[in-house]
Amino acid sequence: MAIGERIRFFRNLCGMTQKYLGQVVGFPEKTADIRMAQYESGSRTPKADLTNKLAEVFDISPQALSVPDIDSYIGLMHTLFTLEDLYGLKITELDGEVCLHLDKGMGTNYIAMFEMFSAWEEHAEKYKNGEITKGEYDRWRYNYPQK
Repeated sequence: MAIGERIRFFRNLCGMTQKYLGQVVGFPEKTADIRMAQYESGSRTPKADLTNKLAEVFDISPQALSVPDIDSYIGLMHTLFTLEDLYGLKITELDGEVCLHLDKGMGTNYIAMFEMFSAWEEHAEKYKNGEITKGEYDRWRYNYPQK
């Protein structure tokens, strides 16, 4: 989810209008909604100081707004949090293990994700059982979805 989408997500979660949010972060009343619309649409990208101010207003970490860096543990966590928001990915405990699973209450998102995860699990199981090689498994993953 791009930063503009995250701004809109958190703004809606907090029940704010674009104009109100724009004014709270310091834009003049006349242009507050236009400026926020530009950020939410992606036509403008907020600089670090504005991202920090938005995060402060939403009472969240600035990393929750930024496009996560999945090469860091914190970035990976924020990516997983976004997947929870968008696709209903949930974390639970099962038999002493921490597990990620899909939320059946997510309707069509659940169905689409279930089909994709099922295909992934099928190929991972084939690799684990020696039915396909690591190279075959990797080719499947890195060419997903096959044409």
